[in-house]
Amino acid sequence: MAAVLIAAAVSSVSCGYALAGRGSFLPDYIQTIGIPTFTNSTSYLDIAQILTDKVRSEFIGRGRYRIVPEAQGVDALLNGVVTGISIAPASFNQGQQASRYVITVTANIELRDVQKDVAVWANPAMTFQDEYEAEGGANVTDPAAFFGQESNAVQRVSTEFARAVVSAILEAF
Repeated sequence: MAAVLIAAAVSSVSCGYALAGRGSFLPDYIQTIGIPTFTNSTSYLDIAQILTDKVRSEFIGRGRYRIVPEAQGVDALLNGVVTGISIAPASFNQGQQASRYVITVTANIELRDVQKDVAVWANPAMTFQDEYEAEGGANVTDPAAFFGQESNAVQRVSTEFARAVVSAILEAF
């Protein structure tokens, strides 16, 4: 009877479950991930740097990988191209002025295993949307004007975008 209990205890030690957000499907030999500054294909000059910084911070916050800004001497390489940003009114006030906007950020993201030279994870049209309140009744549909005036919304959008990217990579969604 004791042998059966010991065998059951030993076999249940590694059940395969992990806390949400803490697991990873990446190979064990991937310890260092290079995340060079994303390429920007939009008219807003700073968006690639903002998103890259947030993605790096999100990976660092997960605590399992060493994150570097270089593409050399790494086990995996995360490349990104910000392909689009759009802002559109989502709701209007009684005076028919936009009171809420929806911002959409689209990027081509790929994580490559450098050792095997294969894509471990890729999404050529990673899309993130968020809504924000218009400040002072401003009519802002130009991304450059939005990012110039709405720094809190920019930080929130870029933080949530980074969380979505890192979660998708680490949880294989």
